[in-house]
Amino acid sequence: MGQIRGVIFDLDGTLVDSMWVWDAIDQEFLGKYGYAVPENLGREIEGMSFTETAEYFKSHFDLPLTVDEIKACWNEMAYDKYCSQVPLKKGAKAFLEYLARKEIRMGIATSNSRHLVEQVLRRHGIEGYFASITTACEVKAGKPAPDIYQKVARDFNLSPEECLVFEDIPAGILAGKAAGMKVCAVEDQWSVELKEEKIRLADYYIEDYERIDETIRL
Repeated sequence: MGQIRGVIFDLDGTLVDSMWVWDAIDQEFLGKYGYAVPENLGREIEGMSFTETAEYFKSHFDLPLTVDEIKACWNEMAYDKYCSQVPLKKGAKAFLEYLARKEIRMGIATSNSRHLVEQVLRRHGIEGYFASITTACEVKAGKPAPDIYQKVARDFNLSPEECLVFEDIPAGILAGKAAGMKVCAVEDQWSVELKEEKIRLADYYIEDYERIDETIRL
C-alpha cells in the first residue's frame, strides 16, 4: 500500500456513527404525512445524493413540498443531532492524525448535505484535515457512479491508483471501485445485514479504525 497518497472517506456510517439519525428522520418525516417507512427504502435510496434522495421522496410520496423544501426540512431535523449527538467512529481521530503525519491527503466524498457535513466536522475539530470536501450534489450522479470519487482525486491531483476509499455501503464501494480505486469497507451496525456483500465487493474490511493495522498498512 506504499503507493497510496490520498485517502477518501464517505461520511455517514464510515467516519461518523450517524445512520441512526436518518432512520429516525425517515420515520418522523414520512409519519407526518401519513406514510410508514417502506421496508426496502434504504436499498432504494442507497448512495443517492441529498438532492436525488429528496427527488425520490417527492416522486414516490404525495408530499406538499418542493424538493428544496424537503432538503431544508431534513437539514433542520438533523442539525442538532449532528452538532451534539453524532460521534466519530472508534479510532477515527487517531487514524486521521496518523495520515496527517504521513502527509497523506484526505478528503470527504458524501451523499449528505454540505451544511451537515461542515457542522459535524467542526464539532469534532477535524475539518482542517481535509483537502477536499465534496458532496454528491456537486457532481453529475450520486453513488454507485464514480463521479464523486473522481472529483476528489482531481482535487488531490492524484491518479485513482494512488487513492484509497473508506465506505460503509455497497453503492459506495461500487463507486470507489468504478473510479479505479482500492476500497476498504467499514463495519456499521446499520448495514450489518450487508456485511458479507461488503466483504465480497471491497478490497479490505475493518471493524473499526483502531484495528486497521490488522488489515492495511499505509
